[in-house]
Amino acid sequence: MKNDAHDIRHQPAYGLSEAARYVGLPAPTLRTWVAGRTDRDRFQPLIRPASREPLQLSFYNLVEAHVLRSLRTAHEVSMPDLRKALAYSEKELGIQRLLLRPELRTTAGEVFLDRYGKLINLTRSGQLAMREMLKRYLQRVEWDRWSFPVRLYPFLATGEQATMPIAIDPKIAFGRPILMRVGVSTAAIADRIDAGESVDGVADDYDLSPDEVQQAVLYARAA
Repeated sequence: MKNDAHDIRHQPAYGLSEAARYVGLPAPTLRTWVAGRTDRDRFQPLIRPASREPLQLSFYNLVEAHVLRSLRTAHEVSMPDLRKALAYSEKELGIQRLLLRPELRTTAGEVFLDRYGKLINLTRSGQLAMREMLKRYLQRVEWDRWSFPVRLYPFLATGEQATMPIAIDPKIAFGRPILMRVGVSTAAIADRIDAGESVDGVADDYDLSPDEVQQAVLYARAA
């Protein structure tokens, strides 16, 4: 993958705890993925953070963590097995940083999941569940015409996932979560509600529905 140092999607933008909140992961889990472990179960990280000192993640790292979360949700992630599966698929297909690529929807994804399923001895039903979970997560990533991620639609705190009103776009609001339709940060909306303004009043100011305001507040407070 092309690594353009001037591309804001590559640049450090999120602290570990902040990034973990945005993608719905426990901070210790994300730390393991980006920093590895040095205790008795020593292993290398799965994600290369944009900055190690201090530890900060880029927008691309958020997308990688989002995709890895799908495998953790469908099956308890094994770091060594995931690394083996990624190395195998990248070697076979020549795709660097596969977790960032839309090819996960096609042949590359099949190779990766087949390899991972064999490594962890998944049943056929388990493999089907894992593929469906990955598909759901990939549907929440938007790619540009060069096949690089440009926008992430995180899962909502309400559990309602049919719509994707909240987005993380590195070019808007410094990469913080926004209500995509109006480009307003979820934190700004939550702050106004915390200051005592009514849901209906905030909705009128931003031309939002009360439901959109509530979704923004719930996501901001969960994150």
